[in-house]
Amino acid sequence: MRTAAETEVRRPSAVRALTILLATTAAATVVVELINWWYAPEQGFGLAVRTGWAMLRSFGFLLLIGHVRRGRTLARPFGLILAVTTVFAVGRLIVPRQGVPPLPGLLGFAVLTGLCVAVVWLLYRSSALAGHLVRHRQRLVIDRAGISWRETPPRRPEASGWLLTSRAAAFTYSPLMLVPALVAGGSILDGRLSAVPAVLFWFCAGITVSYAVLFCTAFLMRGKQWAGRLLVVVTVAVLAVDLPLCWWLLGVDGLVRDGAPLLAAAALTLYGLHRASRAPEAPPT
Repeated sequence: MRTAAETEVRRPSAVRALTILLATTAAATVVVELINWWYAPEQGFGLAVRTGWAMLRSFGFLLLIGHVRRGRTLARPFGLILAVTTVFAVGRLIVPRQGVPPLPGLLGFAVLTGLCVAVVWLLYRSSALAGHLVRHRQRLVIDRAGISWRETPPRRPEASGWLLTSRAAAFTYSPLMLVPALVAGGSILDGRLSAVPAVLFWFCAGITVSYAVLFCTAFLMRGKQWAGRLLVVVTVAVLAVDLPLCWWLLGVDGLVRDGAPLLAAAALTLYGLHRASRAPEAPPT
């Protein structure tokens, strides 16, 4: 019988390397945001909201460490969308409204981008990690042996990696809409009361999207083709609502800073659905 210490030693070296890399990326995210805040010419409400949202991603990398150490299948798509959106979330804060970005901010962003690329490369190119990330989450099981808490494969057909990627990317729609809506709420404090209905609609739309995505992905993971088509409709509707509101309430600067991350998430969702639809069906087990 193996002890916990022996199990820890027998983990692939790629797991330990990725754990260290993820911890470094989480720390780098915080450092780059603090540098950007220090050099920012305008430390207003909008920058505070965007900086806080970007720094929350450091907790996402720590959560990803837990998934990697436990060998969860969710680690790959979660790591991909976390790395992509982190690059966009931090990159939109480096460029000021006027002038050129400060050199420390550019260097920090380059280092963080390199770390995110390394994370994605390890997750998808390491054969050792591919053999490690095969476990499902634990569930409460009641059987003849009694009640136990153990790993249980899902009853539904196993979803492909591209479907999991689409689901992870689609779940970012709601926060990517709520963050610019909160930034636009700062304009109300500046006396722009005419924006109140639009900001409230933006908030409601962001919350509604979270439920719509949850509904679509629940059936998408069960192999329902209509759920994929419905998710495409939701994606188009999200872009049709969010991008014009970004341009109207936040200007071209807001459209670039807040619309680009949402476009990246939408593109990843649609590409994942496209690849999943072209993949051959797995034989029944």
